[in-house]
Amino acid sequence: MTRPSRLARYGFADNGVRAADLLGPSGLRLWDAESQSPVDSDAGELINALSRAADPTLALRQLHRMIDAVARAAQRVNGGPVTGPGGEITESPAADAVLHAIYADAGLRRRLIAVLGASSALGDHLVANHDQWRVLATGKTGLPPNAEGHLEFGDSTGEGPPTVPLLRTAYRIALLRIVAADLTGGRGLEPTMVALSRLADETLAAAYAIAVAGLPGGTGRPRLAVVAMGKCGGNELNYVSDVDVIFVAAGDEDLSAGTIVAARLIEVCGQVAWPVDAALRPEGNRGPLVRTLASHQAYYRRWARTWEFQALLKARPAAGDLELAAEWLDDLAPLIWHAAERPEAVADVRDMRRKIIDNVPAREVEREIKRGPGGLRDIEFAVQLLQLVHGRIDETLREPGTLPALRALVAGGYVGRDDGETLLRGYRFLRSVEHRLQLQNLRRTHTVPDDPKALRWLAAALGYKAVAGRDAVQEFRSDWVGHAAHVRRLHAKLLYQPLLEAVARVPAEALRMTPESAGRRLEILGFADPVAALRHLQSLTGGVSRTAAIQRTLLPMLLQEFADAPEPDRGLLNYRHVSEKLGTTPWYLRLLRDGGPVARRLARVLSLSRYATDLLIRDPEALRLLADDAELQPRPRDVLLDGFIAAADRHLRDDTPDATKAITAVRALRRRELFRLACADILSRAEELAPAHPLDVHAIGIALSDVTDATLGAALHAARRVHPGPEGLRIAVIGMGRLGGYEMSYPSDADVLFVYAPPEGMSDGEASASAHAVAEELRRTLAAPAPDPALGVDADLRPEGRQGPLVRSLNAYAQYYARWSKVWESQALLRARFVAGDVGLGREFERLADSMRYPGGGLTREQVIEIRRIKARVETERLPRGADPNTHAKLGRGGLADVEWAVQLLQLRHAYALPELRMTRTLEALTAELKAKLVDRVDAAAMTAGWTLAAQVRNALTLVRGRPTDQLPRHGVELAGVVQLLGGGDPGEFVDRYLRITRRSRAAMERVLDA
Repeated sequence: MTRPSRLARYGFADNGVRAADLLGPSGLRLWDAESQSPVDSDAGELINALSRAADPTLALRQLHRMIDAVARAAQRVNGGPVTGPGGEITESPAADAVLHAIYADAGLRRRLIAVLGASSALGDHLVANHDQWRVLATGKTGLPPNAEGHLEFGDSTGEGPPTVPLLRTAYRIALLRIVAADLTGGRGLEPTMVALSRLADETLAAAYAIAVAGLPGGTGRPRLAVVAMGKCGGNELNYVSDVDVIFVAAGDEDLSAGTIVAARLIEVCGQVAWPVDAALRPEGNRGPLVRTLASHQAYYRRWARTWEFQALLKARPAAGDLELAAEWLDDLAPLIWHAAERPEAVADVRDMRRKIIDNVPAREVEREIKRGPGGLRDIEFAVQLLQLVHGRIDETLREPGTLPALRALVAGGYVGRDDGETLLRGYRFLRSVEHRLQLQNLRRTHTVPDDPKALRWLAAALGYKAVAGRDAVQEFRSDWVGHAAHVRRLHAKLLYQPLLEAVARVPAEALRMTPESAGRRLEILGFADPVAALRHLQSLTGGVSRTAAIQRTLLPMLLQEFADAPEPDRGLLNYRHVSEKLGTTPWYLRLLRDGGPVARRLARVLSLSRYATDLLIRDPEALRLLADDAELQPRPRDVLLDGFIAAADRHLRDDTPDATKAITAVRALRRRELFRLACADILSRAEELAPAHPLDVHAIGIALSDVTDATLGAALHAARRVHPGPEGLRIAVIGMGRLGGYEMSYPSDADVLFVYAPPEGMSDGEASASAHAVAEELRRTLAAPAPDPALGVDADLRPEGRQGPLVRSLNAYAQYYARWSKVWESQALLRARFVAGDVGLGREFERLADSMRYPGGGLTREQVIEIRRIKARVETERLPRGADPNTHAKLGRGGLADVEWAVQLLQLRHAYALPELRMTRTLEALTAELKAKLVDRVDAAAMTAGWTLAAQVRNALTLVRGRPTDQLPRHGVELAGVVQLLGGGDPGEFVDRYLRITRRSRAAMERVLDA
């Protein structure tokens, strides 16, 4: 008996035991049991070919059955008995002739064995039709048989249409050739899909001819078109699939005969090849099988849903009256290419995709390569939605096939090159898997098997082989998981990008960026200078580059966003400036196109805020912050301080530290943080554009204070490296005013005090000069002219004001406060807190401040009167000339200063006895005063509302104007910008609301001061 291990090396199952019988003397007579080798070189070539099949055992078994069938048929022809298939093949010249033909024709051998090893169904067909192996033979010219999907009837049909059996035979022969070329020709997926679609077209045409020929006598030939839909329409048909069609009759007179023809066509195709599915027609299976051209037009105009227009993307003429089909398509094209403008269109496509996934059985969803997540439908839906939205004006996207459409989307700049290539690879992989799965039994399936044997066959059919450490199945699984993950990610990225909805809302005419249409659009949108705006558009979209193509996609949507702002022209000009700065960087336009809400967020920032725009133009790379909600959150104080000091240290490491470069690096980081916070502020009331965690004015104040703390800390660090001073010298920076209260706004200077402590044994005087040099260096570098925003360091709240020394020792502060301090200085110290430098010294100063700001017994009557007097003087002397006291956010009636003076008076009077009042933030202190019943609940609410609104207005004014101001205008574009930043509405009503709230705040303040 043959040792099975020798044949097992060829990949035959059961250790080669069964193969030994099939190949041995009672079988194909290819294997010599004695020598354990092929009987000759021809037999060796054939066995090697079998070993290369997807399933060598299946290929051998089917070849054995086919040769056996040839031998038995020859025996019957020669008068022998009729026998069924058996274990031994009778010697027969006919069987030998088949084997010799396989030996002599290497192409035939390769094609036949590939088919037998990949498809048990086609193998069964060749066994039953044992002469059809000849259709796979190499032609006399040396070329393989035609595998383009054409039906060949020869002379057997005469003048009329083919019979159904003849059509079935011709279909199977054409299919055999396509399969053989697919398995051996290395021609790729797309030619195979096109050939299968062509075969479907010719089969439909033949069935149509059969149906027309079968009409009852006297019945006129109808004008009936067969329109291919779905995969057939997209020229991407797979091996086993329904063929989706729609039947169109020219007029009412064609309906009766057309319906007969359509029904017979469906019957013939079902007998020959595959089911014909007409369920995509209007009203689906409930509607008439055939409709007239006019009936279709009426239905799609009035009743069709988004998915029906999505399905029409793949419609193309296939059979019957092709001119009528083309007329039908031309008639519906305007409806198809405006479907995306429906308000619900984008959401409908997304909902349909979710429903498809929901309908997949839970036990199969992870193995479904068509309908499951990361499957073919993910790619198709993403491509089709992009076609619906952008194909309205870009006719290059009007391709019925998924792959041609995807390539057109990449070429037009609607999909990134890398993303497009990833989707192309994913589609090819998934469709190849689908083809191999369906080939095995010629059954419709899209589910990867979980049976180990079936998986091994699939991996082999796809060409996977074992590598070091992994078998073929593991290699296949690795690729499958990778492709599915990429497809799932890009599906979400493309199908759910906010840009799609924004572009879909823009009318098609507005998307056409011709000079005439753009000029009209600019006037309609309210641009003050359409001629200048048109020049900006031409500069951005001119030429045939990919950059210009992407800009032409983005700008119609961006213009709509700019138009919603008070100054559309400024938004467009700013966008041009940013684009010119970043136009050559590869990520800029890709980020706008693919980066979620980035494009619309950028439009809002550029059109509403000169402050943020100036920061962005100085640092265009900061645009990336708009892509990630996490980047629109304040960074922790410790992280800021460590990062700022690390940036400074890069220029302070050698023997000649460069403080200028160090502070330049620090100021650049500060600029980035200011842009981060400004954008978060601008977007926090922008509804769907808002970050996941919007920031209010209190969070902005804390974040700006943290950034200032880090800036001062890094600047002090650099100054100490430049002016090290005596060893042991301690210096601290104390925050005052808004910095101390964590209430910084965009225009705020840093109010500070500088305090030092000399080394042990050294007098204050000796250390003073060194400390003074450090403080001056810090102020100089932060205020020096530079592209980045300067940070003013204001030390005017120090003892004796500008006449006093810039820096004092802790002892000097204690002596001054004990002897000379006035009540307003105690009030100023209410906000004092350690900011930077020596922590221990800072805490000592805070304890010193506590003794002054929380005086034992509170304030005397005279001190309360003095505070009221100073408050009145501030109102008359510090309010800028010409300012409107009713709408001045800082010093006006009911504004920031009013509330702060009221809160601070209560702190000075009661905090010595109520520790809960000892805090530097205004509204926290006010809340504590309310809990302590020092202020009425209504008054506390009124002052909270007044302070909050004034702080919001102050920040918004700076964001809109780009420079500091506290005066809320009564009208104009700046007021409109402020209102839009703060939630929108009528500007006049906003001013009225501001006056009403601050009037109540003012009254509450007066009651507190008069109490």
